[in-house]
Amino acid sequence: MLRSPRFLSSAPATTPALQAGLEASWRRCQHDYNLDPATPALPDMLSGAELRQCCQQMGRMLHFAGPEMDRVHAAVEPVGYTVMLSSAGGVVVAHRTGADMQRGCRRWQLWPGALWHERSAGTNGIGTCLAEHRGVSVHRNQHWRSRLHGLSCIAMPVYDAAGRLAGAINASTFRSVGDSTNGMLIATCLLQAARQIEQACFMDRYRNHTIMILGMAEGPSVPMLALDPERRVVGATHAARQHMGIAPAQDVSLCLLNDTSPPTTPLRDAQIMAIDTALASARGKVAVAARMLGISRSTLHRKIRSLTGAPATKRA
Repeated sequence: MLRSPRFLSSAPATTPALQAGLEASWRRCQHDYNLDPATPALPDMLSGAELRQCCQQMGRMLHFAGPEMDRVHAAVEPVGYTVMLSSAGGVVVAHRTGADMQRGCRRWQLWPGALWHERSAGTNGIGTCLAEHRGVSVHRNQHWRSRLHGLSCIAMPVYDAAGRLAGAINASTFRSVGDSTNGMLIATCLLQAARQIEQACFMDRYRNHTIMILGMAEGPSVPMLALDPERRVVGATHAARQHMGIAPAQDVSLCLLNDTSPPTTPLRDAQIMAIDTALASARGKVAVAARMLGISRSTLHRKIRSLTGAPATKRA
């Protein structure tokens, strides 16, 4: 059992967290946070001044998140969901909801100022997403606190231009939803929205730089690099930093096609991806790809040979 004996009276007969991949969250609720699942109170609400401070800390991300929240809300409102954006601390800083759901959203604290951090609210979409840096779905009795068993929540992490976890975008409902297909479609909408928000923030911060996308995104972050006029990497998204072994918010200043890079480092894989991306964009023309990368054709030929062992003509 995940819950201690004093909690057994309010524990469900089965353990829904085990089927949903939420067992780590339930353990944190019990052992780290010492949360009683029977606590009747809803999540705390911040004061107006505290909420304004949180919004200010979000910076321009709030501006870029607006259109994406509108788009997601247009898709999920017909099936009874509201959309929220939280800060990295779990505070709801913006929301989109239909007029017929406003009263219910206020009653359930699905509203700006609500604090959905896992440490205080237990297992929930926003809080667990932020705690585990991944997309999560928490349906009804998968919530740790029994007071929240009327909710269904799906959330995706959102990263800023420096690769830091900046918050979560969430879709929640207090209405009965039984179709798992809707949940998958909503998760896809949130995933795309998280990527678009990050991309907009990154391109805004590096608006005067060359932006390079390193392959396809596999999660909520798009692997992107910002290059200065000398083609040095000066910025990287969360996914790109993970690939190259660079910590979030760490200053980036490196030559993407540096001949001295050890062949076993993550940077080598990034170099291969950058060359493949440039060649694909140039439709296989080495001279055009070299110009895109800011290097000479002979340098690109040499890099292709050193990185892949293949003759450049086969990559052209």
